Amino acid sequence: MRDLVALPKAHLHVHLESTVLAGTVAELADQHGVDVPVHDGGFAGFAPFAAHNGAVRDCLRRAEDFSRIAYEFCAEEAAQGTRYAEVTFTAAAHGERLGDPDMPLEAVLSGLAAGQAAHGIECRVIVDHPRKRSVERFEASLRLALAHPQVVAIGMAGAEDYSLAPFAGVFRAAREAGVGLVHHAGESCGAASVAEAVAVGLADRIGHGFRALEDPEVLKLLRDRAIPLEVCPSSNVALGLVESVSSHPLPLLIDAGLVVTLSTDIPSSTDATLTSEYRLLRDVLGFDDDALARIATNAVDASFAPEDTKTSLRQDIAAWRAGS
Repeated sequence: MRDLVALPKAHLHVHLESTVLAGTVAELADQHGVDVPVHDGGFAGFAPFAAHNGAVRDCLRRAEDFSRIAYEFCAEEAAQGTRYAEVTFTAAAHGERLGDPDMPLEAVLSGLAAGQAAHGIECRVIVDHPRKRSVERFEASLRLALAHPQVVAIGMAGAEDYSLAPFAGVFRAAREAGVGLVHHAGESCGAASVAEAVAVGLADRIGHGFRALEDPEVLKLLRDRAIPLEVCPSSNVALGLVESVSSHPLPLLIDAGLVVTLSTDIPSSTDATLTSEYRLLRDVLGFDDDALARIATNAVDASFAPEDTKTSLRQDIAAWRAGS
């Protein structure tokens, strides 16, 4: 069995605010007088997770806070063999909270640039937006994306029972401008949310999406359009959406002919790394190294990376698979 750290990996679904190291949270919380609830593994549903995550976000107030967590993200990912990452960041919400629409994203991009240079990793950003929030804030997210080439996509997150219809005009504007669209769907709500993410949200990829299995027509839609899924087993278990990794539907998604990629989603809450997610597929679900290499290649193919980056990663994954 080959070394999984050495497997060249692309990480497509990971929230920057959910990667903050425990020591960094403690230090920033002390500096800013924020009470962050103790987290001891697992959450009794999404609401407790959201409350904890909200406290962590409140620790991010200065440009140097945002730059620091972005730099540390690069260091942690590179240590796990991640070569390319698309990190999700709720830029417009932070800008609104802090009264400076541009500072949070610009600080994150500065930290990523420093981290990439120091650790040999390539990163891009996805700007997300909670469905409950206003269309105007989502329009601000698109403006940020258009102003910064490092932002490759925008997308919807949060409560999946809120309709995407009010945002349809922003989706069309993003598509016309060449900005990618990546939406959370089929995680807390059923297959219909996945269909809406495709039909209304014009999704290039689906975050999570495992509940597409509930509807054969939605499976066919994803299969026919080859829309990749960003599957995050440890997150699904930690949030109580799937009972265990051993019962996770990821193998069924592959059996249904879908394009499956692997990510961590909220690693600071699960103590997962991208390497440990691959290890779970090997040790718990019985995937061999050829299957793991296919999933790694799927992530490269599904990414918004430049073509030369994709070519290099595909070659290096093939070399890992061949044992060279």
